[in-house]
Amino acid sequence: MKLTDTAIRNAKPSPKAVRLFDGQGLYLEVTPAGGKLWRLKYSVAGKEKRLAMGAYPAVSLKDARIRRDEAKRHLAAGRDPGAVKQAEKARAAALAENSFETVARDWFARHMADKASSHRDKVMGRLEREVFPYFGARPISEITAPEILQLLRRIESRGVLETAHRVQQNIGQVIRYAIVTGRATSDPTPSLRGALPARRPKHMAAPADDPAAVGAILRMLDAFKGSPAVAAAIKLLPLLFCRPGELRIMRWEQIDMDAAEWRYTTSKTSTEHLVPLSRQSIAILRDLYPLTGHLPAGWVFIGGRTPLKPMSDVAINAAYRRMGIDTRDELTGHGWRAVARTFLHERLGYEPAVIEHQLAHAVPDTLGRAYNRTKFIEERRRMMQAWADYLDKLKIGADIVPIRGVA
Repeated sequence: MKLTDTAIRNAKPSPKAVRLFDGQGLYLEVTPAGGKLWRLKYSVAGKEKRLAMGAYPAVSLKDARIRRDEAKRHLAAGRDPGAVKQAEKARAAALAENSFETVARDWFARHMADKASSHRDKVMGRLEREVFPYFGARPISEITAPEILQLLRRIESRGVLETAHRVQQNIGQVIRYAIVTGRATSDPTPSLRGALPARRPKHMAAPADDPAAVGAILRMLDAFKGSPAVAAAIKLLPLLFCRPGELRIMRWEQIDMDAAEWRYTTSKTSTEHLVPLSRQSIAILRDLYPLTGHLPAGWVFIGGRTPLKPMSDVAINAAYRRMGIDTRDELTGHGWRAVARTFLHERLGYEPAVIEHQLAHAVPDTLGRAYNRTKFIEERRRMMQAWADYLDKLKIGADIVPIRGVA
């Protein structure tokens, strides 16, 4: 007698497993624990076998009969349905191992480990948000240029062209990694060159060459009424003109107060960089030390919610906006680098090579980047102190006369 849904629902467990037969080898096994498991009894070469076909109610009676009929077709063709199922599982496992997401996470773990945490978060965030939902589960070797282009145009249509270009770059990096690890044979991304509109240069707002405007902003920074960590950071950033992301993860262990130096690894070139600290910079740090210097995490600028994490990456620009500074057209934290580059050369007379080394740019050198770390160091010490003194004069509104070529 064939099974019915009512009979299956009413089946109760017993001390021993109970089998309820439906016909043609299909039966439902009710376990002592109450589980209801579909099984198919069949024979291959005179040997009786069992094939698991799922559990009720996830697999309904109708679905179980469909699976039985499919197994019978394999038998009629001379195939063992159990062996077919194992082969399908192995293929699924192989596809999962070679899926875009699996390869991407492998690439990320191996190639992004030494990058700044903020950069790592942005890359993985783009992949998880923009790429994985669309073809993360696909075998990476099957992904084509038209599919990638469709994905990129979907991103571009949201008005975030820069994100589309970065996603294209990340996809290419992952596929090239798949090629060298034997999980793909070709990279379709080069054929997409020119498919997206060119990048629009990102403008980091900064006063182009206006000492009075810089002086006014410095006075606003001194008057900021916020957390001590943020207040110290926004005062220190103009003096150091480092990347804001590097300032926010400054650690006390990197600072030598006596030598007046800050040593850290740059986020862009992954090389050690030395920043001479002016008297004004040391004064800001000494003032902040009693508040954060004793904390176990070691951050100079602690987060607003917990001292175990550094200051937020949006804290500086958020503080500017609170003070009424337009971060689109007037100034961003990153804009101090442009201010320093312009003023140090055109108004204080320092050579571009000295300034570029202090900006931690990848300056070509026959002796290598390790030598660049300390190149011009004595001149850079004088320059950083002269820069701090210059900013002090701008704050009080002193008339600074350009001096070209003296340094």
